[in-house]
Amino acid sequence: MQPPPKKSVHFRTLFTNFLKQHFERVFTEQNPQHLPRLLKQYEPDVILLDMNFRKGDTSGEEGLQWLEKSLELKPGVQVIMITAYGEVEKAVRALKTGAADFVEKPWRNEKLLATVQAAFKLGQSRHEVQQLQNRQRAISDHLDQSAGDIVGTSPAMVEVFKTIDKVAGTDANVLILGENGTGKELVARAIHRRSQRRDAVFINVDLGAIPESLFESELFGHKKGAFTDAREDRAGRFEAAHGGTLFLDEIGNLSLPMQAKLLAALQNREIVRVGSNQSIPVDIRLVCATNMPLYDMVRDKTFRQDLLYRINTVEIHLPPLRAREGDIAQLADHFLKQYAKKYQKANLEFHPAAVQKLEQYPWPGNIRELRHAIERAVILSEKNVLTPGDFLLHPDFHQSPDFNADQTLNLEEMERKLIQKAMNKHQGNISKAADELGLTRAALYRRLEKHGM
Repeated sequence: MQPPPKKSVHFRTLFTNFLKQHFERVFTEQNPQHLPRLLKQYEPDVILLDMNFRKGDTSGEEGLQWLEKSLELKPGVQVIMITAYGEVEKAVRALKTGAADFVEKPWRNEKLLATVQAAFKLGQSRHEVQQLQNRQRAISDHLDQSAGDIVGTSPAMVEVFKTIDKVAGTDANVLILGENGTGKELVARAIHRRSQRRDAVFINVDLGAIPESLFESELFGHKKGAFTDAREDRAGRFEAAHGGTLFLDEIGNLSLPMQAKLLAALQNREIVRVGSNQSIPVDIRLVCATNMPLYDMVRDKTFRQDLLYRINTVEIHLPPLRAREGDIAQLADHFLKQYAKKYQKANLEFHPAAVQKLEQYPWPGNIRELRHAIERAVILSEKNVLTPGDFLLHPDFHQSPDFNADQTLNLEEMERKLIQKAMNKHQGNISKAADELGLTRAALYRRLEKHGM
């Protein structure tokens, strides 16, 4: 095949010299047949592609063909089409095909530079999102392997499994309710693994750990210079979760202003980075979780009713460990095998009395507390049989007269007594009491206020 006629050397020289003032690497090529090799060799971020390469040809068809070929060979590359003045219809076709933008000949240098820089930044942002997704996918895979499947055969958990099976294959928003330590994240991951998005990312966001001042930046991203520490463009969690599942844990901790911003993003299915006015569409499957009484909070006007309706298409209520009859022994055996392998202590087993002690304890910290108790016993034990003495359970919660199920089964009263015991033990230290109870400081403050303590 004969190469196409040469374009003006003067044109290419001016073009290259101008762009080299603003970009580290700029190269030109007159023959589009070399494009596949150049894409592989240089891996460019931006391609400026003429619409026509042959003398007398003004159809733009060849340029469109090479546009499609470029996007096929290097998905995500930003292609800017170079069109003659007045060829708006061809430019529109190019944009529909996948071009990032177009510039008209003859061009103004300022317009050319602005177009190329915008395409470059867009490409960098998409590359960053892809890196975040790849990194998160690797982390999620590791966490899934570490966490494993949900363990339990109690009637309460059988109902949970049934709901997971029904909802997982849909894209319905799911709200998981349950006390701290009951395994809400594990359920969220199970939903993701069984969903049509299983091969995409699972992004976990602990909303209780995000300061209000950083809420928008963390969730929606920011542009360079948007605030003092914004030294570069950054994608938020919504962008990183695009195509996958976004898990918003501790959603009950959000203030009303943050709830309004979250609701707007969920309703519009698009976000705007801090410091930008350009909306970015996002495609996510939303799963939320909380240990807070959201319906009470709606009545108290501390949680938006419209946001609650948005996030709870399907609700899953996780039972506390004390309500899972028969599961404690099964979970204890599961954790024993896990930690015996981790700490290289083969042939470990429970003495029947140890299992009985574990089953009689009310586990205010739920599965998280049980797992820590097993791990601690495995680490400290010097024998192959774990006895009741290997489990130093909190005396205030174990066979305590004040915590006697025969006296009360009222959960509100039991909660009040547990909080009072923790506060007394730690002499009013909120941080230590919250840690003892498996709560965040904010969650403990709300419970203290609820109980008038």
